[in-house]
Amino acid sequence: MAMINVVNMVVLDNPTQFTNPFRFEITFECLQQLEDDIEWKVIYVGSAESSSHDQVLDEILVGPVPVGVNKFVLEADPPSLESIPNGDILGVTVVLVTCSYKEQEFTRVGYYVNNEYGEECDEEEEVEAGPPPGPLDLKKVSRTILADKPRVTRFPIAWNKQDVVAAAGEGQQQQRQQTQPPGDEMAAEVSDSDMPGMHMTMTPPDMDDGKIVRFGPDVIVTPEVPRMEDDGDAMMVA
Repeated sequence: MAMINVVNMVVLDNPTQFTNPFRFEITFECLQQLEDDIEWKVIYVGSAESSSHDQVLDEILVGPVPVGVNKFVLEADPPSLESIPNGDILGVTVVLVTCSYKEQEFTRVGYYVNNEYGEECDEEEEVEAGPPPGPLDLKKVSRTILADKPRVTRFPIAWNKQDVVAAAGEGQQQQRQQTQPPGDEMAAEVSDSDMPGMHMTMTPPDMDDGKIVRFGPDVIVTPEVPRMEDDGDAMMVA
């Protein structure tokens, strides 16, 4: 069971200029006393082609965390243009807000970000000319976060010693199953097939085919969360 649940996240100052900081109002619930602080990060995906252009805009430690509901504002500097390819400055990218405990990431919230050049021009001329000539006037670049379409991923982690012991036991059980002699497997299959009326069917669980930026395997993905009525840019995580 997770000891920290993110229950609300509001994108502040949206839309805004590209050079303004990212600001997120985060509400989370702590169910039990924690031994260590929790770490929050804001990561900007500079290019879909390579993770080498990702930038950690800010990382902070929050703690000691009291049991109950907590709220704070996470603010991060805008990305550096030096780490973003010229062709990826404008257009759609992703910003990630992650939370970790003891260097184990357990929650990741991803938002699509659209960067647009604010200078008005003829549509046909824009198609022929392509992106505005550099260097860009960043004061004319606006940043819009699609706050009503977050993607939330939860990772199972070891919160305490009991979780570590349980994970070790599961690993040993899987290892024993993998090293089971082939003869035993055949015997089990024959035994099951000989039992009249018995059908064993193993169906893999449905997987989420939505586009998630660099979300690792073996994670629990929640569906997209609808926008709250009271807070236009808020999301709720069940």
